[in-house]
Amino acid sequence: MQKIIIFIYGILAYVIFLIAFLYAIGFVGNYLVPKGIDSGEELSTTYSLIINLVLLSLFAIQHSVMARPAFKKWWTSLIGEAAERSTYILLSSLALLLLYWQWQPMTTVVWDIEHAILSKILLGIFALGWVIVFLSTFMINHFELFGLLQIFNNLKNNTSAPSKLQMNFFYKLVRHPLMLGFIIAFWATPYMTVGHLLFAAVTTIYILIAVKYLEEKDLRDALGKRYEQYQKEVPMLIPFTKKRL
Repeated sequence: MQKIIIFIYGILAYVIFLIAFLYAIGFVGNYLVPKGIDSGEELSTTYSLIINLVLLSLFAIQHSVMARPAFKKWWTSLIGEAAERSTYILLSSLALLLLYWQWQPMTTVVWDIEHAILSKILLGIFALGWVIVFLSTFMINHFELFGLLQIFNNLKNNTSAPSKLQMNFFYKLVRHPLMLGFIIAFWATPYMTVGHLLFAAVTTIYILIAVKYLEEKDLRDALGKRYEQYQKEVPMLIPFTKKRL
């Protein structure tokens, strides 16, 4: 019964993640969602700035702290290994949903590209960013990344194999294509407002810091010299660069 409950819990966590992920596309692009990044009545700049920074910080803190090996080891001792990843995904998704709900629009225009061809090119790059994000999850292990493999193995009494270094497709060009996809999607827009700029800038800074100083260290500790060699051969985020960027 406990294994069935964990399995259902993991499926629900994944469904909520899918909702949060798909909503993110509409939120950032102001498409087909009840509330986009520029939707709503604009309040004072100071109030909006504080609220938005708090929302972004809450997501960054949750997303980073719960991903650290020491925290995962402690958290796993409380909830079990099978549910650890699903819980991380669930709380990350809830933090995103809170951000969408409480985000304060800051609608001063930074740039507005009215040229039809340039506008369509930027929209195409925006879509490309999300495609890179989605495909990157399958080029490693989508089902393990989002906790489904763990809950399935637990249900079947199978032991999950240790994670191993994946260097498929996009991962031969950059070490973190998923994060590169997010950066592309957040910045590629023909209509940039102050609120959108704040979101793109803060998330980009967070990605750069988290990847370079946290995730890379964790991967070196977990994979050792093999990952160090990978760092020398493949750039971090910018394809075709000799430096580890």
